[in-house]
Amino acid sequence: MTEAVTEQESDAVVEGPEQAPPAGPSLHQPKRWLIAAGEAVAIVLLVVAAVWCWNRGVVRLEYPFEGREPLISTRYLGNWLGTAAGAVTLAVVLALDAVRQVLLAVRTRPQKAADSDM
Repeated sequence: MTEAVTEQESDAVVEGPEQAPPAGPSLHQPKRWLIAAGEAVAIVLLVVAAVWCWNRGVVRLEYPFEGREPLISTRYLGNWLGTAAGAVTLAVVLALDAVRQVLLAVRTRPQKAADSDM
């Protein structure tokens, strides 16, 4: 049951490409430097907070004994260590996004150069 392609249908297939809709705001914007700088500040603050939380999460206890060396014990507090791990994870995600923002800011092209590529 094959159907023959009529002349009208073949003309519809051969039509030229449609014009692209006007482009919205470009990904390449110089203001991304400011966003990357803000993320760099947040990364530093998160790393400082992670170190502080980690130090609070590791507690060393010392029990003295007469005539013997003291018994030293280490206690790990999960809430502080978990907070430190979360802060480092968030800092890594922000670092990846900061690199992306910088690359997009560096690759900014003037409008004439962007139009001539098309």
